[in-house]
Amino acid sequence: MSNLLRNHLYTSILIIDVHLWFLMLESKKPLIGVYEELDAACHEYDPRAAQVAAQVAELICALRPELIVEHIGSTAVPGLAGKGVVDLMLLYPPGHLESAKAVLDQLGFQRQSTRDPFPESRPMRLGALRFDGKTFRLHVHVIAADDDEAAELRRFRDRLREDAAMRAAYIERKRAILESGITDSVEYSYAKGEFVQAALDSISE
Repeated sequence: MSNLLRNHLYTSILIIDVHLWFLMLESKKPLIGVYEELDAACHEYDPRAAQVAAQVAELICALRPELIVEHIGSTAVPGLAGKGVVDLMLLYPPGHLESAKAVLDQLGFQRQSTRDPFPESRPMRLGALRFDGKTFRLHVHVIAADDDEAAELRRFRDRLREDAAMRAAYIERKRAILESGITDSVEYSYAKGEFVQAALDSISE
């Protein structure tokens, strides 16, 4: 396929997506679906996750251009197996936390209902988006743009993209956690914490 034809098809798809977005806004229906809590798992990488992340970022930034949305987590790393949840980092400028939360409410994102949720000073919102015949679960981490956490999440993602050995070790750690009998999503996240922290420490050295 030529680059010209590929660009034409991409533009056509984008126009269709924007048109559907406006139709959904007019119908007053939430653009984002209801999140379903599932047991932790380690699924093979799905390249469609990147397209889902891009669509969600477009929806958010169309309503609040001052916000920045980045794809993070395992689905942002080609070849990395994981839970399959599309993690996004929503970065807001000083003084815009409430407007960031409001735009997520407007799109239909939900608050966490499980134990130990993130605080409202640094919230995480949940949702789902149907794409290409599959429902993708969404986590949106709302973080101040100048917070150190944003830089850490970005460094961890980028290191995993660059380092095949670290990707393999991370997958091995995830599978070992599941094989130990941990399937609760909160406990699973805690169990991964040691690996993540060690990786961040190695990056900063």
